[in-house]
Amino acid sequence: MGAVQGIQKRTVGLTTTCYNGLTMKKLILLLLILLIPVLALAQTAEDYYDRGIAKDELGDHKGAIQDYNKAIELNPKLAEAYYNRGNAKDELGEYKGDIQDFNKAIELRPNYPLAYINRGHRKHALGEDKGAMKDFNKVIELKPNYALAYYNRGVTKSSLADNRGALQDYNKSISLNPNYALAYYKRGNAKIKLGQKDSGCLDLSKAGEMEAFQAYDLIKKHCQ
Repeated sequence: MGAVQGIQKRTVGLTTTCYNGLTMKKLILLLLILLIPVLALAQTAEDYYDRGIAKDELGDHKGAIQDYNKAIELNPKLAEAYYNRGNAKDELGEYKGDIQDFNKAIELRPNYPLAYINRGHRKHALGEDKGAMKDFNKVIELKPNYALAYYNRGVTKSSLADNRGALQDYNKSISLNPNYALAYYKRGNAKIKLGQKDSGCLDLSKAGEMEAFQAYDLIKKHCQ
């Protein structure tokens, strides 16, 4: 089974200028983690949520979950806290727990494309491709120009042996993001399965040039 492309995270959008071996972004995140406990009077749900994001960014996913838990305790309707807690659980391999959090985020915010795409990602990884398809369809309904959603739906269609449908989605993904190496790789593979060897090999070559190096294995198998 091909893998849909990874979990989409909320980032804090800070700059990455280097400062004495640390990026400025990491420096600010460290300050955020240090300051929030001191500012006890300011510990709102949003404060814990922001600190959870900072811990996530620094790789402390367990600590992030504790902060998201506290944010949810203070504000049970904070959809973003459930969404980011789901992402942190995914990082720790708690796959059923992450789907439950994405479900809750969607319950609170029915038009939350990132929650749908991450839930679809997890469903696909668990072999629940029909459920994943529904989630990717919803993402495309909400964000028609989201290249990743078409790519992920294409991968899921391939898993369901719908190579023609997958090819259409890879075409759309590439039209939206012409530098999408994995989409060229997957499209090349789909074309070869459909008997379009020459065109498929061209896509695989393009993918390899764009550093999707796994394409070279298929080139050795099908294009020489």
